[in-house]
Amino acid sequence: MWRSFGSYWGIFGVVALLASAVYRLSPQAFGLASVPLSASHWLALVVFVPFMAYSEGYRGFHLNFAPRVVARAAWLREQGPPLLLLLAPLFCMGFVHATRRRKCHRCHCAGGVWRAASGAAMARCSGCRRGAGIGLGLAVVVVSLRQAVHRQQSGRTARSSTALKALSH
Repeated sequence: MWRSFGSYWGIFGVVALLASAVYRLSPQAFGLASVPLSASHWLALVVFVPFMAYSEGYRGFHLNFAPRVVARAAWLREQGPPLLLLLAPLFCMGFVHATRRRKCHRCHCAGGVWRAASGAAMARCSGCRRGAGIGLGLAVVVVSLRQAVHRQQSGRTARSSTALKALSH
């Protein structure tokens, strides 16, 4: 029972962190309505937002991050020790019991999302474009996690076969 709780706690914690970032980026994205945009701003917006949705949302998170989070949560449900059940969101995101390279990558990604979500020192137009692009990419992540959880619960395995390679050592 506790292991199932830890598994759901891990997925809920990851979704809550990502949804929090989307929520904080929303005012920047919706700020586009109040800012007059020139043709170059519109061009940058039309190029940047789909690029972020594809590169970060689909390629980075949907194909790699979401299946890995779900596989780690399934591992917690099957054989997770008590300490990892408490640290389930950090474990599912790959901050705990991961390779050094993956931990560095996660810290870099988390720092970038935090800087973008905090909105520190961003110009009004570029901040709005960045907020719209990153917010859309993170929203794709939240939907991808839901799909990955549904895929795993319906008996289909997560797409990442190497998701738990670091745990087998």
